[in-house]
Amino acid sequence: MSVESPQSPANHVKAVITDWGGVLTSPLNEAIAVWLAAERIDPERYRTVMRAWVAGAYGSGGSNPVHGLEDGSLQVAEFERLLAAELVTVDGGPVAAEGLINRMFGAFAPVEPMYEALRTARAAGLRTALLSNSWGNDYPRDLFAELFDAVVISAEVGMRKPDERIFRHALDLVGLPAEQCVFIDDIEHNIAAARAVGMRAIHHTGVDTTLTGLRAMGLPV
Repeated sequence: MSVESPQSPANHVKAVITDWGGVLTSPLNEAIAVWLAAERIDPERYRTVMRAWVAGAYGSGGSNPVHGLEDGSLQVAEFERLLAAELVTVDGGPVAAEGLINRMFGAFAPVEPMYEALRTARAAGLRTALLSNSWGNDYPRDLFAELFDAVVISAEVGMRKPDERIFRHALDLVGLPAEQCVFIDDIEHNIAAARAVGMRAIHHTGVDTTLTGLRAMGLPV
């Protein structure tokens, strides 16, 4: 985890903006491992394909399936078709495309201490927001009203992290300047992007270190 240096009164944190997958849920790699084992998918083939796609999504090479899925320009069903076509089972068989996203993330579990931290912060008067790159998966939307003052899901706004515009959009919704907001994410590219727009940021590697980082900023979590 990396956090910002102690804050001055001028940039006292008044909002917590957080990612969802891998922060408010159990780690992505754990969910993927469960899915790969359950469907007997060749794990090396999956990792090879996904490394290339993710590298392209965060590089300068333009659009690719991950980029398109996250900003909504590629339909979920088409992403599932493209990914399934690249995968094989351990014995060389095909992988079903329909419902692939839900199966991939089926083992996601909520991280209750992070949810409780958001509730505590909001009850103390801080603003809270979700800023998530969607993969077409299901969110616990029934909890959003109690957890967040604002919700930004990439495919619904046509922008994705680490695009500066989506951070600016989230800041507009919470109604605060960047220096008064802290952003939590498990992907370092997104942490760097948040800092580039002036936000404080915590690279989430575990609940304890993230909560320690928030408390070091004086937040009641």
